[in-house]
Amino acid sequence: MIVKKLRAIAVALVVGTAAAATVGTLTITPAYAAGIRPAVGDPLKAAISAANDGNYSEAMAKVKEAQSVGGLSPEEQKTIAKVKEFIAVKSGGTVGGLMNATVAKARLANDWHARKYRDVINDADLLRKYGALDGQTQEVIAQAYYMSGDYQGCARYVRDNGLSGKDMLELEMRCGYEAHDSATERAALEELVVTTKSPEYWNQLLKLSQDSPHLSDEESLDIYKVRYLLGMMNSPEDYFTLATYDILYGLGDDAVAVVQKGMQAKVLNDSRSQRLLATAKKTQADEHAGLAAFEKEAHGAPNGDKLVKLGLQYAGMGRYDDAVNAIEQGLKKGLTSADDGEIALGQALLGAGRKDDALRAFSKAKQTPNGKMIGTLWSIYARTH
Repeated sequence: MIVKKLRAIAVALVVGTAAAATVGTLTITPAYAAGIRPAVGDPLKAAISAANDGNYSEAMAKVKEAQSVGGLSPEEQKTIAKVKEFIAVKSGGTVGGLMNATVAKARLANDWHARKYRDVINDADLLRKYGALDGQTQEVIAQAYYMSGDYQGCARYVRDNGLSGKDMLELEMRCGYEAHDSATERAALEELVVTTKSPEYWNQLLKLSQDSPHLSDEESLDIYKVRYLLGMMNSPEDYFTLATYDILYGLGDDAVAVVQKGMQAKVLNDSRSQRLLATAKKTQADEHAGLAAFEKEAHGAPNGDKLVKLGLQYAGMGRYDDAVNAIEQGLKKGLTSADDGEIALGQALLGAGRKDDALRAFSKAKQTPNGKMIGTLWSIYARTH
């Protein structure tokens, strides 16, 4: 799919480039324009025909025949120059002794159509020399890297030249995938999510996140939380997994909300779902009944892990200001995982309507690669909602 799309984009560009260069040479008609004699016009028409047939040596011979006519008028000289440029464009600058920005682009077009992708890449120097290396030609060159199988070079070219837009981000993502460069693939996909907010890209990003190696249970829980908030719970197992994580961590309010949401969506509608709801409600009841004792225990603990859990429980109850305070205290006492604490704080701040503060908290989750990945995932969610 992406190869077909890239070819369509590049072909549209290079065809347009070559066609634009030839307009104006097609005005030589049997009646001839004012100031063009048949002795000049006839060989020029033959030159155009030969060039269209790919017979460039014959085309240049006819141009020379026209040039040999004595007493050329200004209009005749101008038309000869146009025909020479036409031949140069058609040949990609291989004949005619003419090279300029238009002809350089035509060479790029010819190399692309001939599927000479390494030559397309090498055309960059010529395009740069004649001031023709613009954003569009750079996009064609980036695609040539992909088509030649140089996936690392493709991703590097897109990144180093600051190529943007949906098509280039898709290309960078694909090249990262083909090169087994998950960092490049993720970075491009993250930017696609930010710029398009497309559910398709969100699903890909969540799947890529869930496939990350060495995920902790807390990190898996966070990925499912984002999926839940996005309304992208795709199966009963998604609801069961998230609710089970919530129950495991004693987040009864969250667990009940998840199961009830699944039932309202008619995704959870069997006896197993009813048992899950009953377990979630028991967890919720136990959590509320033991809240006062747990508050005391958390504040007296040697580190802040239990304060973070207390904050998450407060958040599940809608007590976001209390959640922020508890988690901030936990961070000050020190945590087993500072990343988990910053991410929990960001979630509580989001609930309290403090998006800017939440983004700052998420950005501090960078002690481990997975922590940074989860923090970025939450940041993207916050930025796009």
